[in-house]
Amino acid sequence: MRNEGESGSEEYSTLAIKYAKKFLGKIQTIPKVPVTGLDDFSVWYTPGVAAVSKEISKNKDLSFEMTWRWNTVAIVTDGTRVLGLGNVGPEASLPVMEGKGLIFKYLGGVDAIPIPINVHEREQIINVVQALEPAFGGINLEDIESPKCFYLLETLRERMNIPVWHDDQLGTAGATLAGLINALKLTGRREKDTKLVIVGSGAANIATVNLLSHAGFDLKNITMVDSHGILHPEREDMDILMKDNPWKYNLALKTNGREGRGT
Repeated sequence: MRNEGESGSEEYSTLAIKYAKKFLGKIQTIPKVPVTGLDDFSVWYTPGVAAVSKEISKNKDLSFEMTWRWNTVAIVTDGTRVLGLGNVGPEASLPVMEGKGLIFKYLGGVDAIPIPINVHEREQIINVVQALEPAFGGINLEDIESPKCFYLLETLRERMNIPVWHDDQLGTAGATLAGLINALKLTGRREKDTKLVIVGSGAANIATVNLLSHAGFDLKNITMVDSHGILHPEREDMDILMKDNPWKYNLALKTNGREGRGT
């Protein structure tokens, strides 16, 4: 029950702490095969399991048919951009990743394993994630600071043979596009003629604008704004953006066809 005078946010925070201590986490793994006696372990483990390993050694793609790999996702984070909390570190990110795993399983039926990692350099993260590939069917990058997250997503998609997804970019972009499609249907407008203002130019909105361009929206009709004002090709920080955030730099060149300026 909510205490009198306690806001909804405060109540949820109180309950989150209470239940974190009570349940000691949100997710767990349980057997999916029947175990009715000790003899079953001779099938599921030794010696029977050796036959399965031999089959997969002949064709590694069989791991998607003969193990749980077909339905698994690794939720990988370095804890540098968590839930608007910022850089709280990998340990503090774990309850958030557990929550994401709960959502994957409860709403999608997918087994998702939280993997906060204590490495933060771009190539270190790439090496860790690539090393995980044999164990999972997909990678969900989560709560990684911008612009590092752009490089990680692009590079891992190029190097890995399983799907790689960054929720903060692609999840937000997909939801935003869905909302816009419905809004245009209701108002009788077309994508290519619609003018948009994008407030914020971080990972989510940069990915959103890129997706919108593929969906038929004209980049020249999109005005992007960040904490320094409207993005445009003559901003004084363009040289810095070109070096440190080429994804944002590229959109500063391509958007804002009306040549807007200011805050």
